[in-house]
Amino acid sequence: MLEKIKSTFDKNNTFTKIVAMYLNEFPCLVTEDIMTEITGGNKELDDSGFCAFLSSAFIEDRKLEREMEKEYFTHSVKKLDPMVYENDPYYKNIKIPNKKIKNWTLGQQKYAPYEGFIWKDLTFFDGFKEVCNIGYFDREFSFPTVFENGVEWMAIKPNEIETMRDSIKKARGRVAVFGLGLGYYAYMVSEKEEVSSVTVIERDESVIELFKSEILPQFKNRGKIKIIKIDALDFIKKRDNVVEFDYAFIDLWHDTSDGTDLYMKLKKMEANFKCSVDYWIEDSILSQIRKRIFYAIYDSHKNGKNTLSYNEIVERLSFNYIRNFVKFI
Repeated sequence: MLEKIKSTFDKNNTFTKIVAMYLNEFPCLVTEDIMTEITGGNKELDDSGFCAFLSSAFIEDRKLEREMEKEYFTHSVKKLDPMVYENDPYYKNIKIPNKKIKNWTLGQQKYAPYEGFIWKDLTFFDGFKEVCNIGYFDREFSFPTVFENGVEWMAIKPNEIETMRDSIKKARGRVAVFGLGLGYYAYMVSEKEEVSSVTVIERDESVIELFKSEILPQFKNRGKIKIIKIDALDFIKKRDNVVEFDYAFIDLWHDTSDGTDLYMKLKKMEANFKCSVDYWIEDSILSQIRKRIFYAIYDSHKNGKNTLSYNEIVERLSFNYIRNFVKFI
């Protein structure tokens, strides 16, 4: 049974590598002309055509191609409705001007028709199987972006909107936000009647200045917003700083590569809060930790040192177990 779990983890890793290659090197591989040729112009077949094209483009082995298309790509690829995001309150009400401020350049970026991107957190199914969620639009889509010295620093993409939905719904009373960015989360929760105040913890003075000069003046409820310039870990270490909040949302990383170890540090400090605390893309981070745990257990098993039963192993690979476990390692 342990070999079956390993097979699933190995396939997850294979799929993740394929998606990473596609998005990092060939995100515009699928074009409108290619999709028209595959589907005969039938838009209802876009997702299946997209899946078939990607799996054949990146997998040479025919058997593996069919397996990955059926078991992974069909659960992963989705055509999105651009109006869902263009009607988002932040998109409609907050305008990022096209201008340059010191080393910052503000403006717009675009997704080309059928350009792939990650649009929400991981999806889990059939035990330990997981997929990255690839989204695309069938027309051009613009989104606000800020560059620092020519490198993208922050953008409000569908991914940010989707991965913050649940945490926006949960916000109430006195809300603490760790990480400012372009103020998407702060704006959305400040619009809620049940939110009385929004305290943003941000250590970067340049980020704060940019936000205060170009974005905050557009907030209808900017009177609810308070910004404290301090490192998040230093702020949380002092229990008196965080006990006053009714809800906390932590978004201090770009992705799992810089977020996993920081998440583990923050979980050890979570007891300082008296309120519930949510973390951006937590499922993706927990997935990274789960991989470390599983392969450690598997290596121990191969070396004859594993004393855990199969059910105990499954329990230790559950996200509920890992959330508590990381507080002590």
